[in-house]
Amino acid sequence: MSLTTDDVRKVAHLARLGLDETELDGYARELSSILDVVDHLGQADTADIAPMSHPLDLGARLREDKPDAAIDREAFQRVAPDVAEGVYRVPKVIE
Repeated sequence: MSLTTDDVRKVAHLARLGLDETELDGYARELSSILDVVDHLGQADTADIAPMSHPLDLGARLREDKPDAAIDREAFQRVAPDVAEGVYRVPKVIE
């Protein structure tokens, strides 16, 4: 795929990049070669390849699902600045 300097100018404008006119030809060549490599990779036969979720064959580290200590609600509410009927009271922030 071959990009023109106009294509590079449009992409630079969309990306808010300030490029000099002298740099456009070089960027057009470099970006075209990158797109050629991507196109070449897209032609690879991947019909018999299973998709991977991770490049390394790792298993998820899962901890045993067992109950922990319960939260002592009364202890937390004893140190709270304002509690009423078992709930925390906070200042109104929306008018």
